Amino acid sequence: MTPVNRQRTIVLWCPDWPVLAARSATDIQSDAPLALIDRGLVFAASIQARARGVRRGLTLREAQFRCTDLLVLPYDPVLDRRAFDPVLDGIEALTPGVAVLRPGTCAIRARGPVRYYGGETEAATALLGYLHGAGLPQARAGIADGPFAAEQAARRGPASQSAPAAPTDPAQPEDRISILPAGGSAAFLAPLPVSTVADPALGTLLARLGVHTLGQFAALPAQDVRHRFGAAAAQAHARAAGREHDEIVPRTPTPVFDQFREFEPALDRIDQLAFALRGTAELFVRTLREHALVCTIVTILVGTEDGLLTERTWRHPRWFSATDLIDRVRWQLQGEGRADSGLAAAVVRVAFTPDRVDAVANHEDGLWGTGPDERIHHALTRVQGLVGHDGVVTAVIGGGRMLADRQRWVPWGDDGAADVRAAEAERPWAGSLGGLLPATVYRAPIPVTLVGSDGAVVGVDDRGRLSGQPAGFSSRTGQSLLGVSSWAGPWPVLERWWDSANLRAVHRLQLVDDTGNAWLLALGDNGWQAEARYD
Repeated sequence: MTPVNRQRTIVLWCPDWPVLAARSATDIQSDAPLALIDRGLVFAASIQARARGVRRGLTLREAQFRCTDLLVLPYDPVLDRRAFDPVLDGIEALTPGVAVLRPGTCAIRARGPVRYYGGETEAATALLGYLHGAGLPQARAGIADGPFAAEQAARRGPASQSAPAAPTDPAQPEDRISILPAGGSAAFLAPLPVSTVADPALGTLLARLGVHTLGQFAALPAQDVRHRFGAAAAQAHARAAGREHDEIVPRTPTPVFDQFREFEPALDRIDQLAFALRGTAELFVRTLREHALVCTIVTILVGTEDGLLTERTWRHPRWFSATDLIDRVRWQLQGEGRADSGLAAAVVRVAFTPDRVDAVANHEDGLWGTGPDERIHHALTRVQGLVGHDGVVTAVIGGGRMLADRQRWVPWGDDGAADVRAAEAERPWAGSLGGLLPATVYRAPIPVTLVGSDGAVVGVDDRGRLSGQPAGFSSRTGQSLLGVSSWAGPWPVLERWWDSANLRAVHRLQLVDDTGNAWLLALGDNGWQAEARYD
Protein backbone atom coordinates (compact mmCIF):
# COMPACT_ATOMS: atom_id res chain seq x y z
CA MET A 1 0.00 0.00 0.00
CA THR A 2 1.28 3.48 -0.86
CA PRO A 3 2.15 5.54 2.25
CA VAL A 4 -0.55 8.04 3.09
CA ASN A 5 0.22 11.71 3.67
CA ARG A 6 -2.37 14.04 5.15
CA GLN A 7 -1.51 16.61 2.47
CA ARG A 8 -1.79 14.20 -0.43
CA THR A 9 -4.39 15.31 -2.94
CA ILE A 10 -6.19 13.62 -5.82
CA VAL A 11 -7.14 15.90 -8.71
CA LEU A 12 -9.50 14.76 -11.45
CA TRP A 13 -9.24 16.69 -14.70
CA CYS A 14 -11.64 16.43 -17.65
CA PRO A 15 -9.89 17.77 -20.78
CA ASP A 16 -11.88 20.19 -22.95
CA TRP A 17 -14.68 20.39 -20.40
CA PRO A 18 -16.18 23.69 -21.70
CA VAL A 19 -16.44 22.12 -25.17
CA LEU A 20 -18.03 18.95 -23.76
CA ALA A 21 -20.54 20.99 -21.79
CA ALA A 22 -21.42 23.08 -24.85
CA ARG A 23 -21.89 19.95 -27.01
CA SER A 24 -24.18 18.41 -24.36
CA ALA A 25 -26.52 21.39 -24.64
CA THR A 26 -26.65 21.36 -28.47
CA ASP A 27 -26.97 18.85 -31.28
CA ILE A 28 -23.55 19.60 -32.78
CA GLN A 29 -21.77 16.53 -34.13
CA SER A 30 -18.95 15.25 -31.93
CA ASP A 31 -16.36 15.41 -34.74
CA ALA A 32 -17.16 18.98 -35.85
CA PRO A 33 -14.53 21.66 -35.04
CA LEU A 34 -15.96 23.91 -32.33
CA ALA A 35 -14.73 27.05 -30.58
CA LEU A 36 -16.23 28.92 -27.64
CA ILE A 37 -15.92 32.70 -27.81
CA ASP A 38 -15.70 35.01 -24.83
CA ARG A 39 -15.45 38.78 -25.41
CA GLY A 40 -14.32 38.31 -28.99
CA LEU A 41 -11.52 35.83 -28.20
CA VAL A 42 -11.34 32.05 -28.31
CA PHE A 43 -11.90 30.73 -24.78
CA ALA A 44 -11.79 27.01 -25.60
CA ALA A 45 -11.46 24.90 -28.76
CA SER A 46 -12.19 21.28 -29.51
CA ILE A 47 -9.42 18.86 -30.41
CA GLN A 48 -10.54 18.99 -34.06
CA ALA A 49 -10.23 22.78 -34.07
CA ARG A 50 -6.83 22.71 -32.35
CA ALA A 51 -5.58 20.26 -34.97
CA ARG A 52 -6.23 22.97 -37.55
CA GLY A 53 -4.45 25.76 -35.66
CA VAL A 54 -7.19 27.25 -33.48
CA ARG A 55 -5.76 28.23 -30.10
CA ARG A 56 -7.03 29.90 -26.96
CA GLY A 57 -6.67 33.67 -27.10
CA LEU A 58 -7.06 34.04 -30.89
CA THR A 59 -9.53 36.55 -32.22
CA LEU A 60 -12.65 35.17 -33.82
CA ARG A 61 -11.57 36.33 -37.28
CA GLU A 62 -8.15 34.69 -36.97
CA ALA A 63 -9.71 31.43 -35.73
CA GLN A 64 -12.15 31.34 -38.66
CA PHE A 65 -9.30 32.12 -41.06
CA ARG A 66 -7.37 29.09 -39.82
CA CYS A 67 -10.45 26.82 -39.80
CA THR A 68 -13.02 27.90 -42.38
CA ASP A 69 -15.71 25.44 -41.24
CA LEU A 70 -15.29 26.30 -37.56
CA LEU A 71 -18.50 26.26 -35.53
CA VAL A 72 -18.71 29.09 -33.02
CA LEU A 73 -20.73 29.29 -29.81
CA PRO A 74 -20.65 31.87 -27.01
CA TYR A 75 -19.00 30.65 -23.82
CA ASP A 76 -21.57 30.17 -21.06
CA PRO A 77 -19.99 29.79 -17.57
CA VAL A 78 -23.39 28.98 -16.06
CA LEU A 79 -23.80 26.04 -18.43
CA ASP A 80 -20.24 24.99 -17.53
CA ARG A 81 -21.04 24.75 -13.84
CA ARG A 82 -24.51 23.28 -14.29
CA ALA A 83 -23.26 20.48 -16.52
CA PHE A 84 -20.50 19.60 -14.03
CA ASP A 85 -22.87 19.24 -11.06
CA PRO A 86 -24.14 15.73 -12.00
CA VAL A 87 -20.52 14.58 -12.40
CA LEU A 88 -19.71 15.87 -8.92
CA ASP A 89 -22.75 14.10 -7.50
CA GLY A 90 -21.46 10.81 -8.91
CA ILE A 91 -17.96 11.37 -7.54
CA GLU A 92 -19.38 12.20 -4.11
CA ALA A 93 -21.25 8.89 -4.19
CA LEU A 94 -17.83 7.18 -4.30
CA THR A 95 -15.98 9.45 -1.89
CA PRO A 96 -17.10 12.52 0.06
CA GLY A 97 -15.25 15.79 0.39
CA VAL A 98 -15.00 16.94 -3.25
CA ALA A 99 -13.74 20.48 -3.84
CA VAL A 100 -14.39 22.20 -7.18
CA LEU A 101 -11.28 23.96 -8.52
CA ARG A 102 -13.13 24.98 -11.67
CA PRO A 103 -15.79 23.32 -13.87
CA GLY A 104 -14.17 20.15 -15.20
CA THR A 105 -11.54 19.95 -12.45
CA CYS A 106 -12.02 18.85 -8.84
CA ALA A 107 -9.78 17.91 -5.92
CA ILE A 108 -10.19 15.35 -3.14
CA ARG A 109 -8.15 14.70 -0.02
CA ALA A 110 -6.36 11.44 -0.68
CA ARG A 111 -6.40 10.09 2.88
CA GLY A 112 -9.96 8.76 2.91
CA PRO A 113 -10.16 7.23 -0.60
CA VAL A 114 -6.68 5.67 -0.27
CA ARG A 115 -7.61 3.92 2.96
CA TYR A 116 -10.93 2.75 1.55
CA TYR A 117 -9.67 1.45 -1.81
CA GLY A 118 -6.31 0.22 -0.55
CA GLY A 119 -3.88 2.54 -2.31
CA GLU A 120 -3.50 5.68 -4.38
CA THR A 121 -3.56 3.88 -7.71
CA GLU A 122 -6.62 1.87 -6.69
CA ALA A 123 -8.47 5.03 -5.54
CA ALA A 124 -7.69 6.93 -8.74
CA THR A 125 -8.66 3.88 -10.83
CA ALA A 126 -12.06 3.68 -9.14
CA LEU A 127 -12.73 7.39 -9.71
CA LEU A 128 -11.64 7.28 -13.36
CA GLY A 129 -13.75 4.16 -13.84
CA TYR A 130 -16.81 6.12 -12.80
CA LEU A 131 -15.91 9.01 -15.12
CA HIS A 132 -15.45 6.54 -17.97
CA GLY A 133 -18.94 5.20 -17.39
CA ALA A 134 -20.28 8.78 -17.21
CA GLY A 135 -19.08 9.47 -20.75
CA LEU A 136 -15.69 11.03 -19.90
CA PRO A 137 -13.17 8.42 -21.08
CA GLN A 138 -10.38 11.00 -21.47
CA ALA A 139 -10.47 12.11 -17.82
CA ARG A 140 -7.12 12.08 -16.02
CA ALA A 141 -6.05 11.85 -12.38
CA GLY A 142 -3.05 13.33 -10.62
CA ILE A 143 -1.87 12.67 -7.07
CA ALA A 144 0.71 14.85 -5.34
CA ASP A 145 1.44 16.91 -2.22
CA GLY A 146 -1.16 19.60 -2.87
CA PRO A 147 -3.83 20.47 -5.44
CA PHE A 148 -1.60 22.58 -7.71
CA ALA A 149 1.06 19.91 -8.18
CA ALA A 150 -1.60 17.22 -8.52
CA GLU A 151 -3.39 19.18 -11.26
CA GLN A 152 -0.17 19.72 -13.18
CA ALA A 153 0.58 16.01 -12.88
CA ALA A 154 -2.86 15.15 -14.26
CA ARG A 155 -2.45 17.56 -17.16
CA ARG A 156 1.04 16.37 -18.15
CA GLY A 157 0.61 12.61 -18.10
CA PRO A 158 1.85 9.72 -15.93
CA ALA A 159 4.88 10.31 -13.75
CA SER A 160 4.96 6.95 -12.01
CA GLN A 161 2.87 3.88 -12.47
CA SER A 162 2.15 0.84 -10.40
CA ALA A 163 0.16 -0.95 -13.13
CA PRO A 164 0.75 -1.88 -16.79
CA ALA A 165 0.95 1.11 -19.08
CA ALA A 166 -1.44 -0.27 -21.70
CA PRO A 167 -4.41 -1.91 -20.03
CA THR A 168 -6.69 -3.93 -22.21
CA ASP A 169 -9.82 -2.89 -20.33
CA PRO A 170 -10.66 0.79 -20.95
CA ALA A 171 -12.41 0.90 -17.59
CA GLN A 172 -8.97 0.39 -15.91
CA PRO A 173 -7.23 3.63 -16.96
CA GLU A 174 -3.87 3.29 -15.20
CA ASP A 175 -2.19 5.02 -18.13
CA ARG A 176 -4.09 8.19 -17.27
CA ILE A 177 -2.99 8.28 -13.62
CA SER A 178 0.03 10.38 -12.62
CA ILE A 179 1.38 9.84 -9.10
CA LEU A 180 4.17 12.03 -7.74
CA PRO A 181 6.11 10.58 -4.81
CA ALA A 182 5.80 12.28 -1.45
CA GLY A 183 8.15 15.26 -1.43
CA GLY A 184 8.71 15.05 -5.20
CA SER A 185 6.47 17.93 -6.26
CA ALA A 186 9.28 20.49 -6.45
CA ALA A 187 11.39 18.32 -8.79
CA PHE A 188 8.40 17.66 -11.03
CA LEU A 189 7.40 21.34 -11.22
CA ALA A 190 10.93 22.69 -11.73
CA PRO A 191 11.09 22.50 -15.58
CA LEU A 192 7.59 23.94 -16.09
CA PRO A 193 7.31 27.52 -17.41
CA VAL A 194 6.81 30.24 -14.81
CA SER A 195 3.56 31.26 -16.52
CA THR A 196 2.04 28.10 -15.09
CA VAL A 197 1.86 29.66 -11.64
CA ALA A 198 2.19 33.41 -12.25
CA ASP A 199 -0.33 35.85 -13.66
CA PRO A 200 0.55 37.53 -16.99
CA ALA A 201 1.96 40.70 -15.38
CA LEU A 202 4.17 38.80 -12.92
CA GLY A 203 5.20 36.31 -15.61
CA THR A 204 6.36 39.09 -17.92
CA LEU A 205 8.31 40.77 -15.13
CA LEU A 206 9.99 37.52 -14.10
CA ALA A 207 10.91 36.77 -17.73
CA ARG A 208 12.62 40.18 -17.96
CA LEU A 209 14.58 39.26 -14.84
CA GLY A 210 15.72 36.00 -16.46
CA VAL A 211 13.38 33.72 -14.46
CA HIS A 212 11.73 31.38 -16.98
CA THR A 213 10.97 28.16 -15.08
CA LEU A 214 9.35 27.27 -11.81
CA GLY A 215 12.64 25.86 -10.58
CA GLN A 216 14.35 29.21 -11.12
CA PHE A 217 11.46 30.99 -9.46
CA ALA A 218 11.54 28.61 -6.47
CA ALA A 219 15.27 29.24 -6.03
CA LEU A 220 14.61 32.90 -5.17
CA PRO A 221 14.47 33.70 -1.43
CA ALA A 222 10.86 33.56 -0.26
CA GLN A 223 11.18 36.67 1.90
CA ASP A 224 12.60 38.71 -0.98
CA VAL A 225 9.79 37.59 -3.29
CA ARG A 226 7.16 38.71 -0.77
CA HIS A 227 8.81 42.10 -0.18
CA ARG A 228 9.43 42.76 -3.87
CA PHE A 229 6.30 41.35 -5.54
CA GLY A 230 3.63 41.08 -2.83
CA ALA A 231 1.49 38.41 -1.17
CA ALA A 232 0.09 36.95 -4.41
CA ALA A 233 3.61 36.37 -5.75
CA ALA A 234 4.62 34.80 -2.42
CA GLN A 235 1.77 32.31 -2.76
CA ALA A 236 2.84 31.52 -6.33
CA HIS A 237 6.42 31.08 -5.11
CA ALA A 238 5.27 28.53 -2.51
CA ARG A 239 3.45 26.58 -5.18
CA ALA A 240 6.47 26.60 -7.47
CA ALA A 241 8.60 25.22 -4.63
CA GLY A 242 6.11 22.45 -3.86
CA ARG A 243 5.25 24.04 -0.52
CA GLU A 244 1.70 25.08 -1.26
CA HIS A 245 -0.59 25.54 1.68
CA ASP A 246 -3.90 25.49 -0.20
CA GLU A 247 -6.45 23.48 1.70
CA ILE A 248 -9.12 21.33 0.12
CA VAL A 249 -12.43 22.86 1.09
CA PRO A 250 -15.15 20.39 0.14
CA ARG A 251 -18.18 21.83 -1.53
CA THR A 252 -21.41 21.88 0.41
CA PRO A 253 -24.09 20.64 -1.96
CA THR A 254 -27.19 22.79 -1.91
CA PRO A 255 -29.98 20.67 -0.46
CA VAL A 256 -32.92 20.16 -2.77
CA PHE A 257 -36.20 20.80 -1.01
CA ASP A 258 -38.48 20.57 -4.05
CA GLN A 259 -41.19 17.96 -3.77
CA PHE A 260 -43.59 16.81 -6.46
CA ARG A 261 -46.27 14.20 -6.96
CA GLU A 262 -47.53 12.75 -10.22
CA PHE A 263 -50.95 11.15 -10.50
CA GLU A 264 -51.82 8.19 -12.68
CA PRO A 265 -54.70 8.17 -13.33
CA ALA A 266 -55.23 11.92 -13.19
CA LEU A 267 -57.43 13.36 -10.41
CA ASP A 268 -60.41 15.51 -11.30
CA ARG A 269 -61.77 16.36 -7.84
CA ILE A 270 -60.29 18.77 -5.32
CA ASP A 271 -61.07 16.56 -2.32
CA GLN A 272 -59.25 13.61 -3.94
CA LEU A 273 -56.30 15.84 -4.79
CA ALA A 274 -56.10 17.22 -1.23
CA PHE A 275 -56.09 13.71 0.23
CA ALA A 276 -53.44 12.46 -2.22
CA LEU A 277 -51.16 15.48 -1.60
CA ARG A 278 -51.13 15.18 2.19
CA GLY A 279 -48.05 12.94 2.29
CA THR A 280 -46.11 15.08 -0.21
CA ALA A 281 -46.87 18.28 1.70
CA GLU A 282 -45.82 16.70 5.00
CA LEU A 283 -42.58 15.45 3.43
CA PHE A 284 -41.89 18.97 2.11
CA VAL A 285 -42.31 20.51 5.56
CA ARG A 286 -40.43 17.69 7.31
CA THR A 287 -37.43 17.93 4.97
CA LEU A 288 -37.11 21.63 5.71
CA ARG A 289 -37.43 20.97 9.44
CA GLU A 290 -34.58 18.45 9.28
CA HIS A 291 -32.37 21.33 8.14
CA ALA A 292 -33.81 23.66 10.84
CA LEU A 293 -35.65 25.69 8.19
CA VAL A 294 -39.19 26.78 7.46
CA CYS A 295 -40.68 28.01 4.18
CA THR A 296 -42.22 31.48 4.05
CA ILE A 297 -42.66 31.79 0.26
CA VAL A 298 -43.51 28.79 -1.90
CA THR A 299 -44.15 28.33 -5.61
CA ILE A 300 -46.77 25.75 -6.55
CA LEU A 301 -46.84 24.28 -10.06
CA VAL A 302 -49.94 22.40 -11.15
CA GLY A 303 -50.04 20.45 -14.41
CA THR A 304 -53.33 19.30 -15.89
CA GLU A 305 -54.24 16.57 -18.32
CA ASP A 306 -54.79 18.99 -21.19
CA GLY A 307 -51.15 20.16 -20.97
CA LEU A 308 -51.83 23.43 -19.11
CA LEU A 309 -49.31 24.45 -16.43
CA THR A 310 -50.35 26.95 -13.78
CA GLU A 311 -47.73 28.43 -11.48
CA ARG A 312 -48.25 30.80 -8.59
CA THR A 313 -46.09 32.06 -5.75
CA TRP A 314 -47.69 32.16 -2.32
CA ARG A 315 -46.54 34.00 0.79
CA HIS A 316 -47.22 33.23 4.40
CA PRO A 317 -47.13 35.65 7.37
CA ARG A 318 -45.28 33.00 9.44
CA TRP A 319 -44.43 29.67 7.75
CA PHE A 320 -46.19 27.01 5.72
CA SER A 321 -47.54 23.86 7.30
CA ALA A 322 -48.77 20.85 5.33
CA THR A 323 -52.38 22.05 5.69
CA ASP A 324 -51.41 25.52 4.43
CA LEU A 325 -49.82 24.02 1.32
CA ILE A 326 -52.89 21.94 0.51
CA ASP A 327 -55.11 25.00 0.99
CA ARG A 328 -52.95 26.95 -1.46
CA VAL A 329 -53.26 24.19 -4.06
CA ARG A 330 -57.02 24.23 -3.64
CA TRP A 331 -57.21 28.02 -3.89
CA GLN A 332 -54.97 27.99 -6.94
CA LEU A 333 -57.29 25.55 -8.70
CA GLN A 334 -60.60 27.00 -7.53
CA GLY A 335 -60.90 30.24 -5.66
CA GLU A 336 -64.21 29.56 -3.97
CA GLY A 337 -62.69 26.51 -2.26
CA ARG A 338 -65.62 24.05 -2.43
CA ALA A 339 -64.10 20.65 -1.72
CA ASP A 340 -66.88 18.74 -3.42
CA SER A 341 -66.60 20.54 -6.76
CA GLY A 342 -64.96 19.16 -9.86
CA LEU A 343 -62.12 20.64 -11.91
CA ALA A 344 -62.11 21.90 -15.47
CA ALA A 345 -59.25 19.49 -16.28
CA ALA A 346 -57.80 16.57 -14.34
CA VAL A 347 -54.53 17.18 -12.45
CA VAL A 348 -51.51 15.02 -13.35
CA ARG A 349 -48.72 16.75 -11.40
CA VAL A 350 -48.24 19.08 -8.44
CA ALA A 351 -44.83 20.44 -7.38
CA PHE A 352 -43.78 22.50 -4.34
CA THR A 353 -40.68 24.72 -4.64
CA PRO A 354 -39.51 26.89 -1.72
CA ASP A 355 -38.70 30.40 -2.90
CA ARG A 356 -37.67 31.71 0.50
CA VAL A 357 -36.66 29.78 3.58
CA ASP A 358 -35.76 31.02 7.03
CA ALA A 359 -34.20 29.57 10.16
CA VAL A 360 -36.78 27.91 12.34
CA ALA A 361 -35.32 29.73 15.36
CA ASN A 362 -36.68 33.00 13.95
CA HIS A 363 -40.21 31.61 14.10
CA GLU A 364 -40.25 29.90 17.47
CA ASP A 365 -42.66 31.04 20.17
CA GLY A 366 -41.37 33.66 22.59
CA LEU A 367 -40.62 33.09 26.25
CA TRP A 368 -44.18 33.88 27.28
CA GLY A 369 -45.80 32.27 24.26
CA THR A 370 -47.77 33.76 21.37
CA GLY A 371 -51.12 32.17 22.04
CA PRO A 372 -53.40 35.10 21.07
CA ASP A 373 -51.57 35.66 17.78
CA GLU A 374 -51.72 31.94 17.00
CA ARG A 375 -55.45 31.81 17.72
CA ILE A 376 -56.06 34.77 15.44
CA HIS A 377 -54.01 33.21 12.65
CA HIS A 378 -55.73 29.83 12.90
CA ALA A 379 -59.18 31.44 13.08
CA LEU A 380 -58.63 33.61 10.01
CA THR A 381 -57.11 30.69 8.11
CA ARG A 382 -60.15 28.56 8.93
CA VAL A 383 -62.54 31.28 7.76
CA GLN A 384 -60.45 31.68 4.62
CA GLY A 385 -60.77 27.96 3.96
CA LEU A 386 -64.56 28.31 4.12
CA VAL A 387 -65.10 31.49 2.11
CA GLY A 388 -62.13 31.28 -0.27
CA HIS A 389 -58.71 32.84 -0.57
CA ASP A 390 -59.97 36.35 -1.37
CA GLY A 391 -62.65 36.25 1.30
CA VAL A 392 -60.36 37.45 4.12
CA VAL A 393 -58.20 40.48 3.33
CA THR A 394 -55.86 42.80 5.18
CA ALA A 395 -54.77 46.36 4.43
CA VAL A 396 -51.31 47.42 3.31
CA ILE A 397 -49.85 50.70 2.08
CA GLY A 398 -49.30 50.93 -1.64
CA GLY A 399 -48.21 53.52 -4.16
CA GLY A 400 -50.20 56.54 -5.34
CA ARG A 401 -50.49 60.32 -5.11
CA MET A 402 -53.72 60.57 -3.15
CA LEU A 403 -53.94 58.83 0.21
CA ALA A 404 -57.07 56.88 -0.73
CA ASP A 405 -55.22 55.50 -3.76
CA ARG A 406 -52.48 54.10 -1.51
CA GLN A 407 -54.83 51.71 0.29
CA ARG A 408 -54.38 48.11 -0.83
CA TRP A 409 -56.32 45.03 0.21
CA VAL A 410 -54.47 41.73 -0.08
CA PRO A 411 -55.66 38.24 0.88
CA TRP A 412 -54.71 37.15 4.38
CA GLY A 413 -51.46 35.26 4.38
CA ASP A 414 -50.14 36.64 1.08
CA ASP A 415 -47.84 39.18 2.73
CA GLY A 416 -48.49 41.48 -0.21
CA ALA A 417 -46.82 44.44 1.45
CA ALA A 418 -43.43 43.38 0.06
CA ASP A 419 -44.65 43.41 -3.53
CA VAL A 420 -46.53 46.64 -3.02
CA ARG A 421 -43.50 48.42 -1.55
CA ALA A 422 -41.38 47.20 -4.45
CA ALA A 423 -43.90 48.54 -6.97
CA GLU A 424 -44.12 51.82 -5.05
CA ALA A 425 -40.36 52.29 -5.16
CA GLU A 426 -40.30 51.85 -8.93
CA ARG A 427 -42.54 54.87 -9.53
CA PRO A 428 -41.75 58.42 -8.41
CA TRP A 429 -45.38 59.45 -7.55
CA ALA A 430 -44.67 63.14 -8.03
CA GLY A 431 -46.91 65.22 -5.78
CA SER A 432 -47.51 62.49 -3.21
CA LEU A 433 -47.59 63.43 0.46
CA GLY A 434 -44.26 63.04 2.26
CA GLY A 435 -43.27 62.93 5.89
CA LEU A 436 -45.68 61.68 8.54
CA LEU A 437 -48.93 60.42 7.05
CA PRO A 438 -52.38 61.06 8.56
CA ALA A 439 -53.78 58.31 10.77
CA THR A 440 -57.37 58.58 9.48
CA VAL A 441 -57.93 58.46 5.72
CA TYR A 442 -61.49 58.85 4.49
CA ARG A 443 -62.59 56.38 1.87
CA ALA A 444 -64.98 59.03 0.52
CA PRO A 445 -63.71 62.61 1.08
CA ILE A 446 -65.86 64.76 3.43
CA PRO A 447 -67.06 68.16 2.15
CA VAL A 448 -65.76 70.98 4.39
CA THR A 449 -65.95 74.76 4.52
CA LEU A 450 -62.91 77.03 4.39
CA VAL A 451 -63.38 80.80 4.44
CA GLY A 452 -61.18 83.83 4.78
CA SER A 453 -61.35 86.74 7.21
CA ASP A 454 -63.93 88.45 4.97
CA GLY A 455 -66.22 85.41 5.08
CA ALA A 456 -65.66 84.51 1.42
CA VAL A 457 -64.75 80.95 0.42
CA VAL A 458 -61.01 80.63 -0.04
CA GLY A 459 -59.99 79.53 -3.52
CA VAL A 460 -56.81 78.99 -5.54
CA ASP A 461 -55.93 81.14 -8.54
CA ASP A 462 -54.22 80.10 -11.76
CA ARG A 463 -50.79 80.72 -10.24
CA GLY A 464 -51.48 78.30 -7.38
CA ARG A 465 -51.94 80.96 -4.69
CA LEU A 466 -54.77 81.21 -2.14
CA SER A 467 -57.31 83.93 -2.78
CA GLY A 468 -57.28 84.81 0.92
CA GLN A 469 -55.78 83.81 4.24
CA PRO A 470 -57.76 80.91 5.84
CA ALA A 471 -59.54 82.12 8.97
CA GLY A 472 -62.59 79.88 9.43
CA PHE A 473 -63.01 76.12 9.05
CA SER A 474 -65.92 73.74 9.49
CA SER A 475 -65.69 69.95 9.06
CA ARG A 476 -69.47 69.40 8.95
CA THR A 477 -72.26 71.04 7.06
CA GLY A 478 -74.14 73.44 9.35
CA GLN A 479 -71.46 73.39 12.05
CA SER A 480 -70.27 76.70 13.39
CA LEU A 481 -66.93 77.82 12.02
CA LEU A 482 -63.77 77.16 13.97
CA GLY A 483 -60.74 79.36 13.80
CA VAL A 484 -57.62 78.34 11.87
CA SER A 485 -54.52 78.57 14.04
CA SER A 486 -51.99 77.57 11.34
CA TRP A 487 -51.89 76.30 7.79
CA ALA A 488 -49.45 75.28 5.05
CA GLY A 489 -49.84 75.11 1.28
CA PRO A 490 -51.33 74.85 -1.15
CA TRP A 491 -49.44 72.57 -3.51
CA PRO A 492 -50.86 71.15 -6.74
CA VAL A 493 -51.28 67.51 -7.71
CA LEU A 494 -51.74 67.02 -11.45
CA GLU A 495 -52.64 63.61 -12.89
CA ARG A 496 -52.87 62.84 -16.62
CA TRP A 497 -51.82 66.37 -17.46
CA TRP A 498 -51.20 65.29 -21.05
CA ASP A 499 -54.87 64.24 -21.48
CA SER A 500 -57.12 67.29 -21.24
CA ALA A 501 -60.27 65.16 -21.25
CA ASN A 502 -59.19 63.19 -18.18
CA LEU A 503 -57.07 65.82 -16.43
CA ARG A 504 -57.29 65.66 -12.63
CA ALA A 505 -56.07 68.77 -10.82
CA VAL A 506 -56.18 68.98 -7.03
CA HIS A 507 -54.70 71.53 -4.63
CA ARG A 508 -53.78 70.27 -1.17
CA LEU A 509 -53.71 72.26 2.06
CA GLN A 510 -52.79 71.36 5.64
CA LEU A 511 -54.34 73.27 8.54
CA VAL A 512 -54.84 73.13 12.31
CA ASP A 513 -58.11 74.40 13.81
CA ASP A 514 -58.67 76.01 17.21
CA THR A 515 -59.39 72.64 18.87
CA GLY A 516 -55.94 71.33 17.92
CA ASN A 517 -57.14 68.94 15.21
CA ALA A 518 -54.96 68.80 12.09
CA TRP A 519 -56.52 68.22 8.67
CA LEU A 520 -55.44 67.49 5.14
CA LEU A 521 -57.73 69.26 2.67
CA ALA A 522 -57.99 68.99 -1.10
CA LEU A 523 -59.60 71.50 -3.45
CA GLY A 524 -60.99 69.95 -6.63
CA ASP A 525 -64.02 70.26 -8.89
CA ASN A 526 -66.33 69.64 -5.91
CA GLY A 527 -64.83 72.32 -3.69
CA TRP A 528 -62.90 71.80 -0.49
CA GLN A 529 -62.94 68.27 0.91
CA ALA A 530 -61.22 66.64 3.88
CA GLU A 531 -58.95 63.90 2.54
CA ALA A 532 -57.59 62.81 5.91
CA ARG A 533 -57.16 63.83 9.56
CA TYR A 534 -54.04 63.75 11.73
CA ASP A 535 -55.08 61.99 14.96
